Amino acid sequence: ASKKFGVKTGEGFYKYPAPGKFQWPQIPKEAGEGVDAVRLVAPAINEAAYLVREGIATKEDVDKAVRLGLNWPKGPLELADELGIDAVVKALEELKAKTGFEEYEPDPLLREIAQQGKLGRKSGEGFYKYVKGEEKRLETILVRYEPPVVWIILNRPERLNAINAKMVEELSTALDEIAKADYDKVRAVVITGTGRAFCAGADVTGFLGATPVLAYKLSRGLHELTEKIERLDRPVICAINGYALGGGLELALACDIRIASETAQLGLPEVNLGLFPGGGGTQRLARLVGLARAKEIIFTGDNISAREAERIGLVNRAVPPERLEQEARALALKLAEKPPIALAMAKAAVNFGYEAPLWVGLDAEAAHFGVVFSTEDLYEGVSAFLQKRRPQFKGK
Repeated sequence: ASKKFGVKTGEGFYKYPAPGKFQWPQIPKEAGEGVDAVRLVAPAINEAAYLVREGIATKEDVDKAVRLGLNWPKGPLELADELGIDAVVKALEELKAKTGFEEYEPDPLLREIAQQGKLGRKSGEGFYKYVKGEEKRLETILVRYEPPVVWIILNRPERLNAINAKMVEELSTALDEIAKADYDKVRAVVITGTGRAFCAGADVTGFLGATPVLAYKLSRGLHELTEKIERLDRPVICAINGYALGGGLELALACDIRIASETAQLGLPEVNLGLFPGGGGTQRLARLVGLARAKEIIFTGDNISAREAERIGLVNRAVPPERLEQEARALALKLAEKPPIALAMAKAAVNFGYEAPLWVGLDAEAAHFGVVFSTEDLYEGVSAFLQKRRPQFKGK
């Protein structure tokens, strides 16, 4: 029998070009879709908590050792703060219940921190302290600053977060404030909703008695809001926690990345009311999923599931509902580590180029590409690459 010892023999779990020659295996994206990241790293976090509680090592030493020794991008306790310490405790309890192994009993330190409400980044403190979050509670939305991420939360759950004139006004003002904020405070934005809906569309009670001129202004108001999202100089993630219908889906379409709960329903049902989408749906949906699919969704007014939306490219991915916030936060924090000016230029080049002839788009790409050569972040990125360390981008 052939000996499959890995790279040194040319084959192990994966095949390599030749004995001793390493090449990253081609692993399909689908292979990781069912993996629960919290459950995967929870045992390592538990062991790290034990080391800290027993005084064997400090939290900083544990994280540094894992980053340097195992080449993890972050240490286990940093990951605990990012994933949520309450989620880690829950995952360990589930593992223990399933296997009966005492090794999965959550360490007392984890339980103690969770009981104190120190859940990690989302609460402002876990194993480490973070910049204290600031929350603004407006009439129709919540704006929660968790530097370097800001959450915009639609907050009319009794109306399934339906869009009204006040919500449009408050969303627009919030986006203006974010655009003016320093990169130290905001590098990524997440838009989501409270309750069982992301947003069930425009509040149709405002349609009664509307004149054609008022209807035109309503449509243009939604266009201006969604264009503001597209033009914002930071990435915007939409975390679709439930129904995303009509104007709610049109709001999501303007975002850069969409992550949906598996229980979410998406659609443009306006035709069932004698209308058609007036907040950008007839334009952005076709650009995302193609003309034929867009027409079917608009003409029938039928809802589609999150999984179907993922299949046709309407959302980037669908995740279990209990993991939606975690996935959105993890992606936002990942983007926040990138050079913000380069992200802004890339977003502008993609959005502008998509609407322009190829040669015009390429010229815009070259112009935006030139801009990043004036930044300190470019020097930092190249220096970090040559020095084999992680870059620390400042947005300068």
